[in-house]
Amino acid sequence: MTRTFQVADQVWLSATGAGPDRSGPAPVSRHRGDLRRAATLPEWRAREFLAGRGLLRELLAAVRPDLADAEITPDPRGKPALHGHLGIGISVSHTEGGTAAGVAVGRALGVDLQRPTAHVSPSLTRRLLPDHARDLAALPPERAAEEVAWVWTAQEACVKASGAGLAGRPWTIPVPPGARSGHWAGYRWITLRDRSALPLSCAFTDHDARVEKAGTPA
Repeated sequence: MTRTFQVADQVWLSATGAGPDRSGPAPVSRHRGDLRRAATLPEWRAREFLAGRGLLRELLAAVRPDLADAEITPDPRGKPALHGHLGIGISVSHTEGGTAAGVAVGRALGVDLQRPTAHVSPSLTRRLLPDHARDLAALPPERAAEEVAWVWTAQEACVKASGAGLAGRPWTIPVPPGARSGHWAGYRWITLRDRSALPLSCAFTDHDARVEKAGTPA
């Protein structure tokens, strides 16, 4: 099942595998440029790639139909962008059994979707949540792993929005357990806890804040 929702002014997300029944594959892109790119990828990655592009183009058709067939090319940092439309932010994320895509008009955008693992190591918890590791250690393993996944999606969405990727050191971004929104380096992040069965977060340019340089380009 594809779920589409607006999360902020001029910011929309769409996801599969995120509803209560977690059913329904993402639509597959048949765009010539997407197929050309997929042909260079391993078979498993090509399937994932075309599902992400298909979901993104479906979302574009719903919110900006004039851009649904636009070419998608990497920007200088390698971040996907609509060719000739620098004012439109786009982002795609994949996880086991789910795909998410986002579109933002007049904002940079990052989206991240994660299926939690069965458990998470104490070292990872300390790295992502150094001030809260003890509290998470007191939770049942599956619950702690789920919360770590929520935190990581918000952190990862931020560095995707900035274009820095892992070079932006997402694990250093302060996202408290249970948090639903916050700000970082000129971006606003939101966790979709009330709308997604899988941890799903997005980050986008905060119009009321100055965007700061975040890490070395990926």
